[in-house]
Amino acid sequence: MFIGKVVGSVWATQKEAGMENLKLLIVQPIDLQERETGQPVIAADRIGAGVGERVIVSRGTPARILFDNKSTPIDAVIVGIVDSFEVSE
Repeated sequence: MFIGKVVGSVWATQKEAGMENLKLLIVQPIDLQERETGQPVIAADRIGAGVGERVIVSRGTPARILFDNKSTPIDAVIVGIVDSFEVSE
């Protein structure tokens, strides 16, 4: 899992089976000082995140498990919207 910031949306009129009605968002991974790190990821969103929000993203098999059809071609899913976080120095 990682923390990221939603930086955009993806619209696709044609999707694979199992991806119908899924909102896709572009998430930029951030570090604990909220600096961009790594490449942006396209993540499925079922919880209603929006551009500018910090989110928790799960990747790989754990992301796919959230869907009834285990063959859904999902590699990343937003599992939480971050209200705040605290890091001990």
